[in-house]
Amino acid sequence: NMPYYIVSKVIEALNSNGRPIKGSNILILGLAYKKNVDDLRESPSLELIRLLKHKGAKVAYNDPYVPMAVHHKNGMKMRSVPLSPKGLKKYDCVVVATDHSTYDYRWIASNSRLVVDTRNAMAGIKAPNIVKA
Repeated sequence: NMPYYIVSKVIEALNSNGRPIKGSNILILGLAYKKNVDDLRESPSLELIRLLKHKGAKVAYNDPYVPMAVHHKNGMKMRSVPLSPKGLKKYDCVVVATDHSTYDYRWIASNSRLVVDTRNAMAGIKAPNIVKA
């Protein structure tokens, strides 16, 4: 199951940076089911957030297409957080979950401590803080 695999990659990436998952601040980029849409149905990001929170992480998300997410099945109610250099730096890990075209991936990589790229969105960017998942 993809969300479980991604959680294991996030844990691995955090551990290699000396951080446990518990208490880590994690930002999910893209909540929608697929890129450039606002549809949350069947979105693996919802399960990913649930699993990360279950492991003790503090999770936020950004999605230009989904300003607010309410998921009744797992009791989730969250708002999309804005992206800024200072804001990105406060997260221990940024997870690219949906590869929206509006994201500037080079800018995200250069302003993030650690990025787990689940969509190969940063394929052309060489940086030590990018982990492929």
